[in-house]
This record gives sequence, structure tokens and C-alpha cells, in this order.
Amino acid sequence: MSAPPSSNSASTTWRALPAGIWALGFGSLFMDMSSELIHSLLPLFLVSGLGASLIAVGVIEGVAEATAAATKVFSGALSDFLGRRKWLLVLGYGMAALTKPIFPLATSIGWVATARFIDRVGKGIRGAPRDALVADFTPPRLRGAAYGLRQALDSVGAVLGPLLAVLLMFLLAGDLRLSMWVAVVPAAITVAILIACVREPGPGPAARPGKPRLTLAAIRRLPPRFWLVALLGAIFTLARFSEAFLVLRAHDVGLQLGLAPLVMIVMNALYAGIAYPAGAAADRVDRRTLLLLGLASLIAADLVLAVAASPTPVLVGAALWGLHMALTQGLFSKLVADTAPAELRGSGFGVFNLLTGGALLLASVIAGSLWSAFGAAATFLAGAGFAAIAGIGVVAGVRRAPESP
Repeated sequence: MSAPPSSNSASTTWRALPAGIWALGFGSLFMDMSSELIHSLLPLFLVSGLGASLIAVGVIEGVAEATAAATKVFSGALSDFLGRRKWLLVLGYGMAALTKPIFPLATSIGWVATARFIDRVGKGIRGAPRDALVADFTPPRLRGAAYGLRQALDSVGAVLGPLLAVLLMFLLAGDLRLSMWVAVVPAAITVAILIACVREPGPGPAARPGKPRLTLAAIRRLPPRFWLVALLGAIFTLARFSEAFLVLRAHDVGLQLGLAPLVMIVMNALYAGIAYPAGAAADRVDRRTLLLLGLASLIAADLVLAVAASPTPVLVGAALWGLHMALTQGLFSKLVADTAPAELRGSGFGVFNLLTGGALLLASVIAGSLWSAFGAAATFLAGAGFAAIAGIGVVAGVRRAPESP
């Protein structure tokens, strides 16, 4: 195992990344600012404003994310077939932008569920083509850094969104609906950035010999090492349910309604600060080490959140949760890019996200059910148990994956 990269080598790496990675990153930043502004307030809006149960929150969040995951399979395969990915990105981000006014207008749980569904369809349309486009832009030796940078900028937006939510709740005297209206602006900025600044790189997959047909049968060509990565990603996701439960846990132990978004701020600040160095490290160090460190962080987060009796431990748990995300999410994107053939890269990301989205649906429903039946501690202790199982899988099965061009 080689040593982690120095700060100088990390700086040199980000300077070498293509401009398209930065455009995708800043597009993600503004959309995540918009989405997290709403999502940091939405669990409280559902429970205290619309009377939703905790199980309903888990089902809405899980179904929304599973919908995004299922859509990614088709959008990824379509981008492979067309050999062009940009306009699928614009369509997906545009759908998400159009849903933002629905949340503050919602008068029932059904409105919120519908908006989340459409928003996540948009996420599904853009997700796999965007992740494949990162790999199209970037040589294999820089992929970890590229995914880490995009994740880092995305997480900066995820910090700014809840910060803006806290500020708006203070300035607007706790008016949830009026605060959510502000999310429309950064969502529109994202669409403008993507249209103006993202350019398709060179010849796409459609120009290569052996262009895949637009059928699910093409997925059978994905190699066994890809399926190992996808299975492991699903197990990881089963251990990490929706972050909505972090916000609810903070409110549960006494954090004021207007300050509840601080949980997402703390989580995403750690995510933003560590995602790029972790991604750059994934290009140089043993991947099992990063995966195990990520799982250790998640187990620690779950245990802290399980025993928390005041807001401070919840914020510590949220920070550890963000550390877990930083260490693992960019790495899994790199592993998918490295193990899926270039002409099936979009399909590979789609399948990976389908499996992890299904796991997130199951995890979120289990989390809500356990919380309702046995209390918050049971929810987070179960998450720690699934994370320990994932650790066994890492020790038993992960090896260095060969790089794909």
C-alpha cells in the first residue's frame, strides 16, 4: 500500500482536472444548495406541518430514492446508446428545478410525495449519465480525484443549503413555506451552468466499435468484478438510511425547530472538506483501507446517535456520518468506472444506483418502523449492525479492481 498523497500532489491533481469536471461540480453545488435547503426543512414540515408519521417519512424518502435509482438504469443505458450525455443531464436537472415551487405550495402529504417523486425521477435521469461523463472527461489515474472534487463541490452546496435554511427561518420567524421558496433560485442557476459550460468530450460511446444496443440484455456484458462492487455498494447503503432521520433525531433530543438544519450543515461540512482528499487517495492507496475506515466512521456515528440525549452528541454523530460519506461515495463511483467497460459505463452506473437505491428504500422503511416500534436507539443500533456486516464483506471480498480505459 502506498502512502496517502501529499497536499502538494493533491493540489497538482486538482489543477490537472478538466474544466468539464468543474462545471459539473458547480452545477451540483447550486442544485444541492437548493435541494438541501428544502430537505433540511422537509422532515419537520411533514411531521409538524402536515401530520405525517415517522413511517410515512421513511416510506416517502425511501420510495423517492428508489425511484431515482430505477430511472438511472434506463438513463444510463440510453446515454450509452446515444453516445451523448449532456442533454440528459439538462433534462434531469431541469425536472428537479421545476419541482422546487411544489414543496412550499403543498397542502397534503400527497403533494410532497408527488414532488419528491418527480424530483427523484429528474435525479435518476441525470445521475448515471453525469457519473459516466466524469469518467469520459478524466483519465483513469485521476478518476478518484475527479469524483472526489465533484462530491466535494456537491457537499459545499449541501452545507450552504441548510445554512441558508437556518438564516431564513430566523429572518422569517420560522415560516417553513416562505423559506422553501428561496430554493427556486439556485436550482435555476444550475440549469444555466450546465447549458452554457458543459461540453461533450470527443467521440462518445456511440462512435466506438461494439456500441451497445438499447436493451437490458446489454447489462449481461458487465463483468463479475463490477457485480462485486455493486453488491458491496448495496450492503453499504443498507447500513445508511435516509439523512432525514438525523434531522428528526436532533429535534427528538431538543434542538429547536429553526436550528434543526444544523445537523445537515455539520454532516455536509465534513463531507465537503474530506471528499476530495479521500478521492485523490483512492487513486493511490488500497481501497479496502478507505472502505473500512468509512464503515468504522458509520458504526461510530450510529452508536453516538443511539445513545444521544442532547443536541451536541447528535451533531457529533452527524459529523461522523459525513466522514463516512466522504470516504466511501467517491470511491464507489471510481470503482464502478474502473470495472464497467467504457461502452457500458452509463449502464454500469445505472445498475449500481438501482441496487443501492433499492437498499436505501428498504433501509429507510426499516428505520422508520424500528423508530416507531422501539424508539430512536433501535434504528441507529440496527444501522451499526448492518455496517458491521458490510465490514465483513469488505474483508472477505474486495480486491484492487483493474483499471478500465
